[in-house]
Amino acid sequence: MNRFASTLFTALPLTAALVAPVADACTSMLVTKGATTDGSTFITYSADAHELYGELYYTPARRHAAGAQRDIVEWDTGKFLGRIKELPATYSVVGNMNEHQLSISESTFTGRKELEGPAGIIDYGSLIYVALERAKTAREAIQVMTDLVAEYGYASTGETFSIADPKEAWLLEMIGKGAGQKGAVWVARKLPDGVISAHANQARIRQFPLNDSSTTLYSPDVITFARSKGWYSGADKDFSFADTYHPLDFGGQRFSEGRVWSIFRRAAPSLKLGLEYAEGTDLNKRLPLWVKPDKKVSVQDTMALMRDHFEGTPLDMSKDVGAGPYAAPYRWRPMTWDVDGKHYVHERAISTQQTGFSFVAQMRASLPNAIGGVLWFGVDDTYTTVYTPMYAGIRQVPKNFSQGVASRGDFSWDSSFWVFNWVSNQAYGRWSDMIVDVQKAQGELEGQFLADQAHVESIAQVLYKRTPEQARQYLTEYSLQQGDKVHARWRKLGEQLLVKYIDGNVRDGTGKVNHPRYQDAWYRRIAADNGARLQSREKPEPKPQAPAAPAPAAVPATPKPTVAPAP
Repeated sequence: MNRFASTLFTALPLTAALVAPVADACTSMLVTKGATTDGSTFITYSADAHELYGELYYTPARRHAAGAQRDIVEWDTGKFLGRIKELPATYSVVGNMNEHQLSISESTFTGRKELEGPAGIIDYGSLIYVALERAKTAREAIQVMTDLVAEYGYASTGETFSIADPKEAWLLEMIGKGAGQKGAVWVARKLPDGVISAHANQARIRQFPLNDSSTTLYSPDVITFARSKGWYSGADKDFSFADTYHPLDFGGQRFSEGRVWSIFRRAAPSLKLGLEYAEGTDLNKRLPLWVKPDKKVSVQDTMALMRDHFEGTPLDMSKDVGAGPYAAPYRWRPMTWDVDGKHYVHERAISTQQTGFSFVAQMRASLPNAIGGVLWFGVDDTYTTVYTPMYAGIRQVPKNFSQGVASRGDFSWDSSFWVFNWVSNQAYGRWSDMIVDVQKAQGELEGQFLADQAHVESIAQVLYKRTPEQARQYLTEYSLQQGDKVHARWRKLGEQLLVKYIDGNVRDGTGKVNHPRYQDAWYRRIAADNGARLQSREKPEPKPQAPAAPAPAAVPATPKPTVAPAP
């Protein structure tokens, strides 16, 4: 994902950060209310692209004049695509959550090459934000999105959308019909309550019910279109959307399904989903569309599931030589490479350096929408970000997160995106040491937000009973303060890391400079590679022998008692 912009009769202005390449490397998770500790619905999103600048979009509610139109500008290129009719009134949107707590995220799966370049003006990014401005529920959003592509045509490749409200969570998969053809084929599945699902750049909906509109919706031609292309000839009941429109291959399993596997294996270890579901050696091993977690998850658990480098598995990125002396679970691109006539890959984990922004959307039916919806928003790498609460009813976003402060090519100390990147890029070079400092600060901030949440919301509910606007203003001020706090703390953390670790030194708590060794395993690798050149010719000085301890004084033996023989 990159960013949304439209210019005429809409709220989001064009900025210098508009143009960016396709972000076909995002991860999203859905958690139904029956699978959470407090009855929330969650969706998550990491928007990953090497040219993506992370910022928090804000669109106020609007009224529009009769006949007003909306410009559609493609997210990934900044290209003007056309205009659509505007509605008389639209809803406010904070990031990817609107004032009714409806939230939407995505991941691009591209799909069949034959279906690229369809005739239409609605790209996937515009679908998300237009739907957020026009729909109150997940089901309504699906109707809005599919009606838009039917009327105006689709302009993107294959997409999976996570769509959720306080009561329901849905997956929608869509792909265009190819060059010169208008519209799209699509299918949407409602998750059963009590389960979680995820997607990461691979189509995941396979077979689906054909006669159950309460749980499944689909375009009328989703099967007949495939038949007309010669891609499917079986019975309708056996039709698989994913296998037809985006067949699984090695890359799809290793780079995409591998991330879903890592969420499922951690949430439901009892299922014993082995590495064969992720490593790409057996494409018949297909993960389920959803799983029931072994225990209900909290918002903190959900954040943790989005922080992952395959730790504790054979794909653990911190264990091979590519991790360097400080066990960094990152690999710089390209992800695939050749050497000595052989082809290799780096792993693609959920937590990655090129994330622009991410969020955990929390939706609760037990509270008024302005209070019940919380977009826990963070910039940069999910592993090192701080998820900061932005409420659905707020009227403004923190300056450090807001649009236009900086861009991907324009650094600013006022931008949280740049401050967080400054910290994480320091940590990548000395990961095993610095991540301890980063996680300490991260835990303190997020822990305080979560500890304060009930109190903050109890005040907001009292105010809401007076007038909803008082609650909105209170939550706006609270969210602004937390954004400012995170920004200031993270800039201070970056300064502290620079001082503590400058020039390869490590200062302890008293300020004393120390020079800790590499791990022995790393020294062995250096010795194995260049030991003959590096081996010292000097004999090591003998270590001083500690003086022998004096022999203990002799202790006289205690005489054994005499036991009289039994009579």
